[in-house]
Amino acid sequence: MVLFGSIINGLTIIVGALLGKLLNRIPEGIKGTVMQAIGLAVVVLGLQMGLKSEDFLTVIISLVIGAAIGEVLALDEKLNETGLWLEKKIGKEAGETSISQGFVTATLIFVIGAMGIIGALDSGIRGNHEVLLTKAIIDGVTALILTTTLGIGVIFSAVPVILYQGTIALFATQINRFVPEEWMDAFIVEMTAAGGIMILAIGLNLLGLTKVRVANLLPSLFVVGFIITIQYLF
Repeated sequence: MVLFGSIINGLTIIVGALLGKLLNRIPEGIKGTVMQAIGLAVVVLGLQMGLKSEDFLTVIISLVIGAAIGEVLALDEKLNETGLWLEKKIGKEAGETSISQGFVTATLIFVIGAMGIIGALDSGIRGNHEVLLTKAIIDGVTALILTTTLGIGVIFSAVPVILYQGTIALFATQINRFVPEEWMDAFIVEMTAAGGIMILAIGLNLLGLTKVRVANLLPSLFVVGFIITIQYLF
């Protein structure tokens, strides 16, 4: 089922938010340790994906070029600015209720990031939901923690998460109809490796060890496709 990972992701957000509403006084120590455990798990997942590359030079070149493009376009900065604008705009119009604040903040956290895009592509192309299921666990715990501070509005962020990731997954299923199998196999391997490095960066960020602007690395996925296409044609 192509949408399995996306649906589970949405459900874990709902469950996390409901639990957060019931457990509104979680000690800070527990919150910190749980997030560290998740960060370590994400690091391991990223390493596993990154080591699957059969042409690591392609991955390195893609990351370098993609990072340059992302920095020039200031993707991370623009996404953050958009998030702040939405939060202020919707919060103001809604009288700054906890529902609007929780919904906007949680949606931005769950939707913006490489993990959702990579996971949805993996679900659509290979039918592999591992990345989205890992993201589901992270989002569920994050939803629980956010709800304890921002209120039940966090629960409504499950809707855009399912729609966003589900659309990408459904679109990805059509790719196999238009491209050669050899090209697709090479792209999947190197895209997985490049995405794994981004997921590794997300894990390190969760651990507080780095502040990698992961959004600025997203163009690398398109660069991988371009390089693989050139290699296939020539």
